[in-house]
Amino acid sequence: MKIHFDEKADALYLRLDDAPVIDSQEVSAGIVLDFNDRSQVVGIEVLDVKKRFPNADPKTIRLEMA
Repeated sequence: MKIHFDEKADALYLRLDDAPVIDSQEVSAGIVLDFNDRSQVVGIEVLDVKKRFPNADPKTIRLEMA
């Protein structure tokens, strides 16, 4: 899993798998899912991160494992 924040684009991308992206679909305003050839989600893009999460610092992402 890889997480990338593009400050200029104000976009956060969570890559779940290294499979090639075959299709993308905006499932909600500013939320885009990337799919592989088996229609499995391999990436999630969140646009307008600073607007959605004004109190968060997307450059400092903390992961918690259950």
